[in-house]
Amino acid sequence: MESPRPLLSPQERASCLLLLLLPLVHVSATTPEPCELDDNDIRCVCNFSEPQPDWSEAFQCMAAVEVEIRGGGRSLEPLLKRVDANADPRQYADTVKALRVRRLTVGAAKVPAQLLVGALRVLAYSRLKELTLEDLDITDTMPPLPLEAKGLALSSLHLRNVSWATGRSWLAELQQWLHPGLKALSIVQAHSLAFSCERIRAFPDLTSLDLSDNAGLGELGLIAALCPHKFPALQNLALRNTGMETPTGVCAALAASGVQPRCLDLSHNSLRATANPSAPRCVWSSALNSLNLSFAGLEQVPKGLPAKLSVLDLSCNRLNRAPKPDELPKVDNLILDGNPFLVPGNALPQEGSSNSGMVPACARSTLSVGVSGTLVVLQGAWGFA
Repeated sequence: MESPRPLLSPQERASCLLLLLLPLVHVSATTPEPCELDDNDIRCVCNFSEPQPDWSEAFQCMAAVEVEIRGGGRSLEPLLKRVDANADPRQYADTVKALRVRRLTVGAAKVPAQLLVGALRVLAYSRLKELTLEDLDITDTMPPLPLEAKGLALSSLHLRNVSWATGRSWLAELQQWLHPGLKALSIVQAHSLAFSCERIRAFPDLTSLDLSDNAGLGELGLIAALCPHKFPALQNLALRNTGMETPTGVCAALAASGVQPRCLDLSHNSLRATANPSAPRCVWSSALNSLNLSFAGLEQVPKGLPAKLSVLDLSCNRLNRAPKPDELPKVDNLILDGNPFLVPGNALPQEGSSNSGMVPACARSTLSVGVSGTLVVLQGAWGFA
């Protein structure tokens, strides 16, 4: 008969319990938290990629100035059962106004329009200045703005890869929820830029518009996107990688819409040096003083440029010689950096060659920038209180 095993002392039992808990402690330590707030309470990022996310984790972002929330590509429709999107937000006005958030990014989700509208109604009482929506699918139509509701007073609105169930009327429906004082608007990788212009109100204070990275836009599409007389204060227009073909064609589109920017960015388009011979001559607005034609694959200075400019950027093209004075407008600051004629040993590629003719430093710059419109900060977008 075996003798009974001695009982473990309290200290030994505690040691065994710790050994059993070690795997659980290890799992907990390696499971990332969905939200992270930096040590200075400035930036908070939430990525709810777990199958059953705990949305309450986002409350730790209430102290942050800059908040980014991503939904893991899931539908947020179940949240409609947990919140009352139609509740009067005035009951939360003091609490919302006390939040420090000035910049908010929401991305990677399918969002019912009712939920989006409910969020905009609440945020209208906040001190939010910049809102970014990206990689979102907005389902259903947006309801009209209630008479007692106030618009969201943003300085800057950025939209990237956002689809809307309402088709051509999406901008008009979104606009009614915004205060008229918007200064910077960015719509990149849009599913549609053919707006219902008759439904859109003017943007009286908008000075910066970025339509970059809409490769299928083209010059005819630009006419449809720039609804006539809706952008009276526009100063900066960015059209990087938008399928523009010639400066003359862009000039005609701007003239048709009544838009007269001071700064025009046509970089990262495959521009032709000569316009269609049948195209009518276009006279540029005298307001334009800065024109960016960099990274456009130009082998010569294009025809149809404005007669006078403060800045003309022809950098990182394929110019194999210095432009002649009669090929250029009267310009104060001509930028030619990164063209082959300035780099010894560089020449244009031969027919059938795999060499693009681009100076290596410019090629590296293109790779590092990637999608051009997502890394450019619009002038005048900030202005926090």
